[in-house]
Amino acid sequence: MLNTKPTLKKIKLTFGSSIVAIQETKKRKRSEAFWHFHPEVEMVYVNKGKGRRHIGNHLSYFNNSQLILIGSNLPHNGFVDRLTSKGKETLVQFHPELLGNTLNSIPEMKNILQLLERAKNGILFKSEIKKVVGPKIEKLPKHEGIKRFTKLLEILELLALTDDYTLLNENGYVFEIQPQDTDKIDKILKYVNKNFQSQITLDQIADVANMTVPAFCRYFKKVTGKTFTQFVNEYRVFYASKLLTESQSSVTDICFECGFNNFSHFNKVFNDVIGKSASKYRNEIKSLLQ
Repeated sequence: MLNTKPTLKKIKLTFGSSIVAIQETKKRKRSEAFWHFHPEVEMVYVNKGKGRRHIGNHLSYFNNSQLILIGSNLPHNGFVDRLTSKGKETLVQFHPELLGNTLNSIPEMKNILQLLERAKNGILFKSEIKKVVGPKIEKLPKHEGIKRFTKLLEILELLALTDDYTLLNENGYVFEIQPQDTDKIDKILKYVNKNFQSQITLDQIADVANMTVPAFCRYFKKVTGKTFTQFVNEYRVFYASKLLTESQSSVTDICFECGFNNFSHFNKVFNDVIGKSASKYRNEIKSLLQ
């Protein structure tokens, strides 16, 4: 089975550019379609093809085309299973800090900032706006320098003004992490990713952050909006949703594999986070795949 832990992926930028804009016309290798997250915002436009979306706790399939916007640190998987002979996938990635404090403070950026906030839940844009914006996204890799930046702003403004969309992960799991102090947060996330299947004490994680336990608790709550215990439990539930989708293990086995040591507690936390029991979630996924 593929690695099911969400991996922190480092986005590689070309020299002199702060926006990744690339186009693919070939089927993506299976090894490249792994479960990951990154602080960069990601826009994916497929003009012709079919595949699976797995964004946060949302799982669905598309046939023919799709346009999605994925916010910072929202775990997701690869999208295209197969492109048609004339199909193209355009991928755009940029860090939210690309807009900078100056642009963030001007009224004209309000709509785009609200769009990026909504994108933390994953946005699927529907047919009308897709027809308008899709060709513009496909042209983005051809632009360089300031022109690529201004064309990206134009695209984001169009997406920000439309109501022709749906949120994919509206009640699901999101890493609510601010861009401040990213090195420390990266260390914490990597430690959780490596050790969440076993008990993580506050002493252990505070030591990773090089802080006292009280200072760490205050810091973590301020940065993520969650207590560390809540964060780890949600992380485990997110991992459980992945296993419920892709593995044949029993719900009980998945409970313990995710780091919970009490089945009733697992059920309660899963229901609180996902809005339904683990068994119901699995049954719905099975119905979707049939």
